[in-house]
Amino acid sequence: MSQNKDAIANSAKERIDTLRKAIPEGGLLAGKQWLLSPQPLALSRKIVDQLERLGHQLSVFQAAANTLYRQSVKGKAPGWLAKYLDAGKPAPLVNHGRHASLREEVPRIIRPDLIWGEDGFAITELDSVPGGIGLTAWLNKVFATFEPNIIGGVNGMAQGFASILPNGADIVISKESADYKPEMKWFSTELNNLYGDDLFHVCDAEDYTLRNRSVYRFFELFDCDNIPPANNLFQAAAEGKIELTPPCKAYLEEKMWISLFWSRPLREFWGAQLRESLRQRLADVFPYSWILDPAPVPHHAELPRLGITEWQQLGKFSQKERSLVLKVSGFSELAWGSHSIKIGEDLPADQWQEAIATAVGDFPHQPWVMQEFKRARVFNHPFLDNSTGEIRDMPVRALIRPYYFLTGKNPSKPEVKLSGILATLVPADKKIIHGMRDAILVPCVAQ
Repeated sequence: MSQNKDAIANSAKERIDTLRKAIPEGGLLAGKQWLLSPQPLALSRKIVDQLERLGHQLSVFQAAANTLYRQSVKGKAPGWLAKYLDAGKPAPLVNHGRHASLREEVPRIIRPDLIWGEDGFAITELDSVPGGIGLTAWLNKVFATFEPNIIGGVNGMAQGFASILPNGADIVISKESADYKPEMKWFSTELNNLYGDDLFHVCDAEDYTLRNRSVYRFFELFDCDNIPPANNLFQAAAEGKIELTPPCKAYLEEKMWISLFWSRPLREFWGAQLRESLRQRLADVFPYSWILDPAPVPHHAELPRLGITEWQQLGKFSQKERSLVLKVSGFSELAWGSHSIKIGEDLPADQWQEAIATAVGDFPHQPWVMQEFKRARVFNHPFLDNSTGEIRDMPVRALIRPYYFLTGKNPSKPEVKLSGILATLVPADKKIIHGMRDAILVPCVAQ
C-alpha cells in the first residue's frame, strides 16, 4: 500500500514538473498567478452530454435575444426593451449595432459562467468577449499528454477558433484587456503552427491599422473612446469589407438578458422564439433575476418574488433573506470580472443598503441587475502547495467555463462545437468564484 501511495505521489509531481516546464516564457496571464494541480476536473459522461447540448441551447437563446432587440427597435416588441439595452451607450455605437447588414450577426464564441451547485449548474452570465481562450488551449495541450479524455482534445480550442475565422485574423487587443495578451500571443503561435505561418496576428487595438483581414475583437465596447480605430473598424464590418467578431452589438453583451428571460411581459415574445422544452431547460439553469428599475409600482402590486413595492425595501431584509447578488449589467469597466459584485448575505446592513442605493441611483444610465445567489457545491481537489512543495487536497468550489464556437454560413442557425472547458476552483470559504492567486485552474475531462 505504501509503495502504491509513493507511486501516485511521484506521478503527481511528475505532472507538476511537466506543467511548469511547459509554461511559456513570460507566462500566460500578465501579472497573474494560479495554483497548479496534477489532476484535471473530472466530469461524468452525463454532465458532459448536458454541457454539449447547452451550447446549442445558448446559441438559440442568443439568436432569439438578437431578434427581440430588433423587434423592439421596430416597435414589434415593447419599446422599453431596447431602451434598457441601449441605456448609457453613445448613439454612434448604438447605430453600428443596428446596421441592417449585420442584423443576423451574433458573437461566434459563447462562454457561460456556470456555478456547479448541488442541484446542477446555474448560469450567472454569458460572456461574448471571454478571456481564457489561450489558457484553456494550453491546459488542454499539456494535460492531454497524460490524460486521454480531455474535453475538446489536444487541439480543440485551436480548431474551434480557426473554424470561426478560417482565413485567419488579426486578434486586436486593448490595453484594458492586456492581462490576456500573453495567452493570445501563445495561442496565435499555436494557430499558425497548425494552419499557416501568417494567418493569425496579435495587434494592439489603440494603434491598429485596418487591413483587408478578418478581425477578432478582444476589447470591450465601453472602452471605444480609448481606441481611435474602433469606429473605422465597425464601419468596415458594416460595409462588408472585413469580417468582425464579436460584432459591435453592445446590447448582446448585457447581463440583463437573464432578467429579461424571466420578464413576464416578454413571455409571449420568448415563446415565439424558443420551443417550450428549450425554455424550460433554460429556466433550469438561469437564476431568477431582476433589473433594478426604480419606476413606481402600483399600490396593489409587488416586485415579483420579493414581496416589496420599491427596491429600497430590500434594505430591511434580514441577512438570511439576502441570498441575492447585485452587479452592473454591462458597458462599464466594473461589469467584467467580479468588480461590481455585492453578495447581500455577506454585507453588513448599512453596506447592503448603500449598494442598493447605488444601483437604483445609477438607473437608467448604468443599469444594475440582481440575481438569486446560487451556492456552489464543495469538494476536494489536489494542488501543489508552493510553501511546502507537497501535493495536498483543498476543499474547493467550482466555476465551470465551457467554450462554444459557432460556425456555418447561416449565423442564425450555426453549428455549435464545445472545444474545451476551463475550471476555476477556489477555496471553499470564497463565495465569489473568480480568478485569484489561491485559485486552481485546470481543464476538464470526461470520466
